[in-house]
Amino acid sequence: MKNKQITVKKAGEFFRDGMTIMVGGFMGVGTPPRLMTELLESGVKELTIIANDTAFVDTGLGPLIVNGRVKKVIASHIGTNPETGRRMIAGEMEVQLIPQGTLAEQIRCGGAGLGGFLTPTGVGTVVEEGKQKITLDGRDYLLELPLRADLALIQAQKADPLGNLTYDLSARNFNPLMALAADITIAEPDEMVAVGDIDPDCVATPGAIIDWLIAE
Repeated sequence: MKNKQITVKKAGEFFRDGMTIMVGGFMGVGTPPRLMTELLESGVKELTIIANDTAFVDTGLGPLIVNGRVKKVIASHIGTNPETGRRMIAGEMEVQLIPQGTLAEQIRCGGAGLGGFLTPTGVGTVVEEGKQKITLDGRDYLLELPLRADLALIQAQKADPLGNLTYDLSARNFNPLMALAADITIAEPDEMVAVGDIDPDCVATPGAIIDWLIAE
């Protein structure tokens, strides 16, 4: 059995300038705090971040934004972090805003190996700019392409050494989808338990998907 447990410092060896990184959570809830600190302290830059949002100035992804480490953000909203908006308006950082359901489905498609999906969301708005429009049975749809990343950083409630994960309520947001949609997935659990301690019916992300676990 592969030993998936590593320190957060060891996880830092996976970080590189210019990477595309998916980060789970919603307004910082469900975003792995130690991995975020290590990512900031590693000094990597020119990152493309895929996340639901950029949380707050001092929470979740916020410190990465404030310290100028992010080249591009792909998210559903940025309103809770004024620094994201300031940098976007100043031309210091690119921001691509995507409707939340569309963003989730793009990530799911990336993890499932699909070529994309059709959605009526955004038809007739700025969302459709630069996208292929397809008409089926008299209704217009946008072709949305899948999203994948070099690395996914996710937070879990519990993990066993095999990498089976559970999540805590809304902290589950985006984490299971992103775990599937990256070349390497690193999970930061709140608690490590023995193999067999997690009821199989409670496993939200199976261990086969997880490459590494933060355990210190």
